[in-house]
Amino acid sequence: MQSRANLTYAGHATVLIEMDGVRLLTDPLFRRRVGHLRRQVAMPDLAQWRRGRGPIDAVLISHLHWDHLDLPSLRLLGRTTTLIAPRGAARYLRREEVGHVIEIGRFESLRIGDVLITATPANHNGQRTPFGPKVDSLGYIVRGSYEVYFAGDTDLFPEMAELGEDLDIALLPVWGWGPTLGPGHLDPLRAAQSLVDLTPRLAIPIHWGAYAPLGMGWLQPAFLRRPPHAFAAHVAALAPQVQVRILQPGQSLRPFPI
Repeated sequence: MQSRANLTYAGHATVLIEMDGVRLLTDPLFRRRVGHLRRQVAMPDLAQWRRGRGPIDAVLISHLHWDHLDLPSLRLLGRTTTLIAPRGAARYLRREEVGHVIEIGRFESLRIGDVLITATPANHNGQRTPFGPKVDSLGYIVRGSYEVYFAGDTDLFPEMAELGEDLDIALLPVWGWGPTLGPGHLDPLRAAQSLVDLTPRLAIPIHWGAYAPLGMGWLQPAFLRRPPHAFAAHVAALAPQVQVRILQPGQSLRPFPI
């Protein structure tokens, strides 16, 4: 078994998790334009990701919002890709012919190769607007040689205290794609507060800096670049035992342990 693990942050909520010979991709978003949003950072090189490493074993879909469930990005991965999605999403995804769908509910688990994937709650309205299905939003814990928590999109929720017993790494959203946040999101302070319960060894801020509404790219310092640094400052005050590592889109963390 290959025990070495790597994380590559592609931007927004997209992270490539490689552990124990298994390659998982979270909420893939590989487009320069998504509706009114424009990508502000370089696109990941999918061909380079595949070269020498093999295909993606599974995609973890946290919820059905357009910036987390992007059908064109899923099609880039191929129709045989395994998609792990919230319960109730399969009918919609199968109709779109984007992959082999496995539904999962909160606290349910399944195994992909040598890693165990467990769905966790998330405090976020994940309906596919305007007429798509309304299903739960999820996070995921990936357990193998290390334990990695991908929070998806969420605000604080009581069950967070149950997730933090053995976490090595928490991938936490700290912002979004605009100058303000709606309900159901973590900002830098609330993301730092979550670490009091989660207690991972390492926290990596995600969901920041990659996309902005058309015409707002010039505001980058205000709402694209500052959130991960504000998060790190809050963590130093609230959970100083947790190390923070800020990965720029395209950067990798390798190898574990930290």
